[in-house]
Amino acid sequence: MALVVAFLSLLLVVLLPSSPANALSLNYYEKTCPDVESVVAKAVKSATMKDKTVPAALLRMHFHDCFIRGCDASVLLYSKGNNKAEKDGPANLSLHGFYVIENAKKEVEELCPGVVSCADILAFAARDAVVLSGGPTWDVPKGRKDGRMSRASETIQLPAPTFNISQLQQSFSQRGLSMDDLVALSGGHTIGFSHCSSFQNRIHNFNATHDIDPTMHPLFAASLRSVCPINKKAKNAGATMDPSSTTFDNTYYKLIIQGKTLFSSDQALLTNPKTKNLVYKFASSKQAFEKAFVNSMIKMSSLNGGQEIRKYCRVVN
Repeated sequence: MALVVAFLSLLLVVLLPSSPANALSLNYYEKTCPDVESVVAKAVKSATMKDKTVPAALLRMHFHDCFIRGCDASVLLYSKGNNKAEKDGPANLSLHGFYVIENAKKEVEELCPGVVSCADILAFAARDAVVLSGGPTWDVPKGRKDGRMSRASETIQLPAPTFNISQLQQSFSQRGLSMDDLVALSGGHTIGFSHCSSFQNRIHNFNATHDIDPTMHPLFAASLRSVCPINKKAKNAGATMDPSSTTFDNTYYKLIIQGKTLFSSDQALLTNPKTKNLVYKFASSKQAFEKAFVNSMIKMSSLNGGQEIRKYCRVVN
């Protein structure tokens, strides 16, 4: 029995990039780089003033980073030689805003050379993105290290917009995240934009019986079909995640109930009693959603598996 327990413990260590409390602390830079968060916040605000899509891009980038090897900034590394990096994996080709993190890192390096990881800067930036969009703020645990490995092939591990509830549950539980975390973090879909390819499956040739997903509101489906026709579509055609796509609010959950969200994975939250109850709870209370979102963000962003403090975010030392 002891051997089984030991093996299971070892398995958990292998499966998860680290335990959620891996040497992270709220005052990690108190003595070594006390102004780091204000420097990052300023960089994010400056970029957002020029491009209102930046906050959604940074929040998505942080999710996509944390879900592969923990929050280790592996998503920021550029492909080199024969190694194709995460950022060039199919699910990450539409990520943008890398320059915001690189600019922030450059300023932080001038202030406190060799002290702050790119992973921490991305975690701060994701929080700042939410705040700038009218969402809640929180203290980000600090002390992540940057990873030295980034493989495009591993991006297949990201939860896909076509996932059903059991696939979503499995994807999140493998990272130590619960069904509550799944519903709360899905609320990040309140900001941003999606290309047609991520919801094409719901509006054309849905299945043998229906051309359109019957859980989607007919008028909403018709509007999406006009933007994303089956054959001919503009390269960057798509739709905003919700009508208030630059405002962080609980509209997303109201839209799920109305059948007006883009992804199968959004609609899937109504197919399980537990997740359905949470959707209704968050739809009726922005306060309840924000509290849950903050708790789940802290939990997710505390998964870390890095080894170093990179000097430049796009290359290992």
